[in-house]
Amino acid sequence: MKNKNESQSRIDYGIILSVLILAMIGIISLYSTSVLIQEGSIRLPIMQSIWYIIGVAVAAVIMLFDSEQLWKITGYLYWLGILALGLTLIFYDRPLAVVSGAKSWIKIPIINITFQTSEFAKIPYILMLSKTVTLHNYSYSNRTVKSDFILLGKLIMWSILPFMLIMSQNDLGTTLVYMAILVGIVLLSGVQWKILLPIALVLFVIGAGTIFMVVYNRDFLKSAFGFQDYQFLRIDTWLDPHHDTTASSYQITQAFKAIGSGEMFGKGLGISDVYVPVRESDMIFATIGENFGFVGGSFLIFVYFVLVYNMIKVVYDTKNEFYAYIATGVIMMIVFHVLENIGMNIGLLPVTGIPLPFVSQGGSALLGNMMGIGLIMSMRFHHRSYMFSGEGDKFHSEAN
Repeated sequence: MKNKNESQSRIDYGIILSVLILAMIGIISLYSTSVLIQEGSIRLPIMQSIWYIIGVAVAAVIMLFDSEQLWKITGYLYWLGILALGLTLIFYDRPLAVVSGAKSWIKIPIINITFQTSEFAKIPYILMLSKTVTLHNYSYSNRTVKSDFILLGKLIMWSILPFMLIMSQNDLGTTLVYMAILVGIVLLSGVQWKILLPIALVLFVIGAGTIFMVVYNRDFLKSAFGFQDYQFLRIDTWLDPHHDTTASSYQITQAFKAIGSGEMFGKGLGISDVYVPVRESDMIFATIGENFGFVGGSFLIFVYFVLVYNMIKVVYDTKNEFYAYIATGVIMMIVFHVLENIGMNIGLLPVTGIPLPFVSQGGSALLGNMMGIGLIMSMRFHHRSYMFSGEGDKFHSEAN
């Protein structure tokens, strides 16, 4: 009986329940959008259900890898991710790139499915940053300003290639997700505030200066930094959502109307009086707000909070430094997606084309998030205290 209880405790049912609820919300919202509102085919919610089944299988496989095994294969996975990002620039889906403006998708001709390699490459990127910080902390047990600068240099070194490749794909939204992952791991790594504060101030000045130049001298940004018109339109729409409601601001203003018209409890499943472009993906929150109102939107946010809380709790329970940085990367990935997607739907943040985790249509994003969940689940499943030995880049462990 004791072994059975111990085996059961290795599965984190709080995380499973949260993801299951998000899956139900996503499939119901996609059914409402594609079948009831748009009067289209049921193919979209069925395909999303299939992607969920595949995602669960992938997460289950990843869960079987303990931190020692992940440590060993991190380097191989990182360079495999870089290779995938590079190949995307060569074999990207041309017709889709013309429509979306991004070279982020590869199409598999036989099964006619497109996938976004940058979604999968997030996981190796998180693993590499986590391993780098763990190695550094062992080598520099006495933290100094110099050692912290060395750590930042290492993290930036591992970030340059994925950042450059994704920016070359013309995908600013995904680049921001990678930046959020980097920032989260840097903050947890223990880098001193006397270093982080000046960097934060510089970045703030650059961001504020860029917005100022967009408003008053965008020609300089075009010539000096290669900014494109669609990027200016996104900032214009963010600063003044109602400046051109028939063109560039049409999508976001329609989302405002849909969410606002839902009021407190919503109009009901499949009931919509407002047309919202790309409602099944980037603007899925507009469907939730219109169908289920403020209460439905708030419940969705609460489920995300429960999911993140359970992921953080696993880190404290397992006490594994390498896992702690991995969890930080996964949590930052999911939280940034949630904040950006909901934020752009309600006008707080610029539109960047970032999907809502576990809810929006899209197999690549869903699989990428499920891979992250698999990493978190592996912490509880193995439940060992691994310590980096510093000898031959290895761990030694003691079962709890």
